[in-house]
Amino acid sequence: MSINREASKKTTVTCPSTYKTFSLAVQALVALERHAGKCSSSDIASYMHSESTLIRRIMKTLAQAGIIVSREGRDGGYRLNKKASDITLAEVYSVLQVHDSISSSMMDATGGHDFADEIKESFNEILAEIEESTLQILGSRTIADVAT
Repeated sequence: MSINREASKKTTVTCPSTYKTFSLAVQALVALERHAGKCSSSDIASYMHSESTLIRRIMKTLAQAGIIVSREGRDGGYRLNKKASDITLAEVYSVLQVHDSISSSMMDATGGHDFADEIKESFNEILAEIEESTLQILGSRTIADVAT
């Protein structure tokens, strides 16, 4: 049982799993690509007209996944861990677990009665198709594509 808890801790997303978070993550990665070096969370937030606390949570999640590298301290900041052309939007989407959030919201509305139980199977099939299509489209685009 403790093994499962440890495994779930490693995959825990530290920021909200929403399309807004996904959009902010992509924008932050594009900002890092365009600035070709390291940037602080406050610089990125300022560039994006966003809140630095949220940007730090997003960047922490991206760093845990190895998409970016973070360095703390006075000379700290963030930089891409690989070429922007090697970071697909599908990778970012998957790391942020956006689909899990949408899926759980949709499935939360189907419970507690026979009719909802019948619908769950159909919803699961639909959600699987949506996820497959989404990943296919996002997998064909990279941070470099968005940055140009």
